Amino acid sequence: MPANSKSPSLDEARKARADAAAEAARAVNDLARRAERVVHERLDGLSGPARDYTDYAGERLEEAQRYVVERIKEKPVPAAMTALGIGVVLGLLLAGRNR
Repeated sequence: MPANSKSPSLDEARKARADAAAEAARAVNDLARRAERVVHERLDGLSGPARDYTDYAGERLEEAQRYVVERIKEKPVPAAMTALGIGVVLGLLLAGRNR
């Protein structure tokens, strides 16, 4: 083919392909950065309520623990008998399950 023909040369085609590949790579990198930013924003948005729920659950657990300790101190024998009864029942249930 003559050099001044209207069809692109091999070098021009290679350059066009390289330019297209570079543009595609830039677009993919841009999308990846956007996706990462969105994920981080969503995770940051979830961490606040999760922390609130964790704090609330921790407070309720501490209250329950204080209540149980107070009841045990008030009536140690019934508390020990209750714990023994629960242990026996659990032991029987677990022993029956393993047969």
